[in-house]
Amino acid sequence: MVNFLLEIFILCSVFVFVCGSLEKLATLPFDEGYSQLFGDDNLMVLEDGKSVHISLDERTGAGFVSQDLYLHGFFSASIKLPADYTAGVVVAFYMSNGDMFEKNHDEIDFEFLGNIRAKNWRIQTNIYGNGSTNVGREERYGLWFDPTEDFHTYSILWTDSQIIFYVDNVPIREIKKTQAMGGDFPSKPMSLYATIWDGSSWATNGGKYKVNYKYAPYVAKFSDFVLHGCTVDPIELSPKCDTATNSAFVPTGVSLDQRRKMESFRKKYLQYSYCYDRTRYKVPLSECVIGPKEADQLRGFDPVTFGGVLRHHSKRHHQRQSRREDASSK
Repeated sequence: MVNFLLEIFILCSVFVFVCGSLEKLATLPFDEGYSQLFGDDNLMVLEDGKSVHISLDERTGAGFVSQDLYLHGFFSASIKLPADYTAGVVVAFYMSNGDMFEKNHDEIDFEFLGNIRAKNWRIQTNIYGNGSTNVGREERYGLWFDPTEDFHTYSILWTDSQIIFYVDNVPIREIKKTQAMGGDFPSKPMSLYATIWDGSSWATNGGKYKVNYKYAPYVAKFSDFVLHGCTVDPIELSPKCDTATNSAFVPTGVSLDQRRKMESFRKKYLQYSYCYDRTRYKVPLSECVIGPKEADQLRGFDPVTFGGVLRHHSKRHHQRQSRREDASSK
């Protein structure tokens, strides 16, 4: 019993989100956790040092990247998205190691997809493991608020056996690793990224609506950065955290209250899930837990595919684009 209580204490003290409020996790000034990735003066750090604006105009987008690599942890930022006509605009907050493992990279993605005027932004989540970009695990959602009016918190919990996405501390998606997933589950050290860029070719109605630079610059605002994980030596790729810290990465699952909130969110706002897309997968992938109510809901939302193949997008396109932009600016 004593050992059990000790283990719970370690979990709660190292990862407050397991047993307490996510809001208690310490935030970092931008310059202590991140560096500019691309975009020149389209990235602006505010005077308080805790907030940053990244913008998209006809010349370029912008982005930043964490100074450290991480293997598992909890990662978060508060984000306020551009308003008005934002079709084709993509804001991303994600983890990746594409620069280190070009052919077998991992990703954990939050992508925010702009829309035509009077239509709300949508969120897309996705994961890739070991370069499995041919297997899309996308989900898309609406939101219960306007993400352009104020800051809201978007978070990723990544352990060796599960990934959970949160919006304002509410879990919206849980992915549990299965044996059949194999290397499709992200397992190599990754950096944190945030970018804004032109996704005209796919982001809004399959590319029907493009970015209209009449409304530029499009400005995405970030603050309240949390980088709470196990850092990794970039040369040896070995974790720098001790055994006690590693024990905190053991998944504890979603609490009953959190699960109720997640089910309520998904019932109201889920718009697409690869698990129910029979045009892509005749048999659901191994990690899919099929819910009859969720299946009925999505069929009602889009009865043809549930209907039509959604395109998925890899950050590799953006990375090639950013490298071209960096080269042209030299």
